[in-house]
Amino acid sequence: MANKPLWALSASELVRKTRTGNLSASEITFATLEQIKRVNPDLNAIVENMANEAMRRAEYLDLNAKSGFPKGNLFGIPVTVKINVDQKGYATSNGVTALKNLIAKTNAPIVDHLMDAGAVFVGRTNTPEFSFRADTENPLYGRTNNPWGKHLSPGGSSGGASSAVMAGMCTLAHGNDIGGSLRFPSVATGAVTLKPGLGRVPAWNSSQTSERGILAQSMSVQGLITRSAYDLQLAMPEIIQSDLRDPFHVPMPWDTSHLSENSRKVALCFETPGFKTDPEIVKGLKIAADALSDVGFEIYEVTPPLLEETAKTGYSALLGEVQALLGEDIRRNGSEKIQMIFDEYFRQFEPYDGKNLLTAMASRTHYAREWSLFMDEYPLIISNLIPTSFFYPDRDSEGKAGVTEVLGAALWSYSMNFIGHPAGIVPTHIANTKGGPVPIGIQIIGRRWREDTVVAALIAIEEYCGTFYEKLWEKLGWLN
Repeated sequence: MANKPLWALSASELVRKTRTGNLSASEITFATLEQIKRVNPDLNAIVENMANEAMRRAEYLDLNAKSGFPKGNLFGIPVTVKINVDQKGYATSNGVTALKNLIAKTNAPIVDHLMDAGAVFVGRTNTPEFSFRADTENPLYGRTNNPWGKHLSPGGSSGGASSAVMAGMCTLAHGNDIGGSLRFPSVATGAVTLKPGLGRVPAWNSSQTSERGILAQSMSVQGLITRSAYDLQLAMPEIIQSDLRDPFHVPMPWDTSHLSENSRKVALCFETPGFKTDPEIVKGLKIAADALSDVGFEIYEVTPPLLEETAKTGYSALLGEVQALLGEDIRRNGSEKIQMIFDEYFRQFEPYDGKNLLTAMASRTHYAREWSLFMDEYPLIISNLIPTSFFYPDRDSEGKAGVTEVLGAALWSYSMNFIGHPAGIVPTHIANTKGGPVPIGIQIIGRRWREDTVVAALIAIEEYCGTFYEKLWEKLGWLN
């Protein structure tokens, strides 16, 4: 669409304009802040306002550029940061009222990397309590809404991030993912994301009072939610830079194609053990397969190894660690609703403890080995994230059936956290339901260290299907 407002431009479009000197960081920032004023009251995606700081930052960048200093690769790009990550001078509340005054003294590595690249931070986004739901609300800041309508949850735990980026309140939205928290919100809103693999993006919060458990360290990753896969290709090389505060970060280049053969075989996986796949999800998987076939990939319908065992072992182990290390905090500081949801988590995924927990943690190597061998033959996998169309708000608070639909069925999600593989989300189409439009997104899984191939596949599917944010804005009348 010609003559789009500045807030509607992609990161790639903005960078092209700023590199030629046709657009300033201040102009971009002002337009974005005006969009936040217009739409955030209805969405409640950004819960900490950074308008004054953003304008000062943009003016500083413009002044440096006029003085001859080089522009970063993300010069002037509006970015939000999730409230569970340290940003100097702001509370790392994690959606918990008891932590509302936990002010960070330093930035987390990803915040520093985005700043070094020239980004402008325009706000901090909402998350559920303890960042441990696939929906986004908390007693501290309230509920975040999905821009497609209140018939859909915004997903979680990075629901504030996905709602903000799809509503034009930022161009890149920071989030993180321990069991699907980048990917659930992206499916919910028609956004694009990449869950990086283990060790790819450095992470650390100076505000934490103790080190996280070993499974939280190995399963949780930092990343970005965007409106276009091309913006991931632009921004990901910036956030994978090394930071010594994360001693387990792996300082590998973004493009590692020289390290392995580039097989064109893709595994197409329709099934989720124990669950029926919705026809709209099947349609999305077929669309994605057609898109990759069109650019020369060979598609094979196959069954992967040990999906159910990988997922359930990994999540029961993670919940065992959570119960041991965070259980007291959840009981003391969590709302009645989040405690009820955790109780159901624990019933459906009985937490391992003692020797059983150690055995499950050891078995991670076995599962990772089996998947690595499978993906040596099929370097990319097309799968669902959940086998049904996305759910309505608070579905996970509705007891056994609700948690089963939201989390129990998401075997393709947390299995990838347990074994540390990269996985991306891209929308394929919109399903028209009685409740309203529902974006349908599918997942692309890659080999270890091959985030670049996942993003390349996301781009190919996006080229075939188009982007979905303009469809959303036309529905809302924002581009009229």
